[in-house]
Amino acid sequence: MKKTLLIALGLALAGPVVLNAAPAPWYHWHSKSTGAIVCSQTPLGEGWARADGPYRDARCEKPLPAK
Repeated sequence: MKKTLLIALGLALAGPVVLNAAPAPWYHWHSKSTGAIVCSQTPLGEGWARADGPYRDARCEKPLPAK
């Protein structure tokens, strides 16, 4: 009984967090050595600097609305 109650309580508390989850934003990244620009959700390494963003899509075409 206690185990079932704890599981139910855990699911009830975790539910809103899971339902409000959103994908990570996308950014344009600029290569410091070649000048290339790519779209990625994560940093590409030391040789790259974030150029602009955030965007909603993997092509970096749809900007996220300002909050």
